[in-house]
Amino acid sequence: MSFGFRQPYQVLVDSQMCKEAIDHKLDLVKNLGTVLQGEVKPMITQCCIHELYLQRDQQPAVDLAKTFERRKCNHREAIPGDECLTSVVGETNKHRYVIATQSQPLRAKLRSIPAVPIVHVNRSVMVLEPPSDATLAAKQETEERALRAPHPVQPVASASEPPTKKKKKGPKGPNPLSVKKKKSTEATSTKPPQAGQKRKRDGDNEANGESGEPTKKRKRKRRAKDHESNAVSSGVGAAADSQ
Repeated sequence: MSFGFRQPYQVLVDSQMCKEAIDHKLDLVKNLGTVLQGEVKPMITQCCIHELYLQRDQQPAVDLAKTFERRKCNHREAIPGDECLTSVVGETNKHRYVIATQSQPLRAKLRSIPAVPIVHVNRSVMVLEPPSDATLAAKQETEERALRAPHPVQPVASASEPPTKKKKKGPKGPNPLSVKKKKSTEATSTKPPQAGQKRKRDGDNEANGESGEPTKKRKRKRRAKDHESNAVSSGVGAAADSQ
């Protein structure tokens, strides 16, 4: 956790660990997952496989090593497995490898490099070694550096400035573009009557005995009839007087 190891843990296995697993009939992948308490991805370099090929009667160990993922070590000619793993780990273990080895010289050399977990088999039991002194010193230095790091200072509001009020989020109104506009009463009142409405009104007037002529013409016709009747009555009266 202090140095950023992530699952699946990359475990570099050397040739001696493969032989130890075969001799004690250990399920290497299962035991590594139990010890590291997580998912593991076992890996092996070409130099370590070459060491197994050079030894006699190690075909089961060779078959086991072939099931692991191959890690490129960029060595054109095969070198001893301890030197190969030391060069792959480097000075800082940049790629965060876990080393599973039975080599005592290799384990002593890796303890001087910080952040290198080491796994070995002790009496047919797989063991994860405790953190080395170099690892603990690097962890403490990292924590002290984090404490000394300057933290950003937030500006403090003065007493004269009023505190800003947060706007309360409420239900939003309808979209004005989607709302239909109401028709005004003036527009409906000034609208001329349609042809169907005009015909209906004329029909109602005819049914009531009214014509479409204006009232002035009707009054003139009545006055002319009254004048004629007066003339006829006056003529009859004059004839009677003459008799």
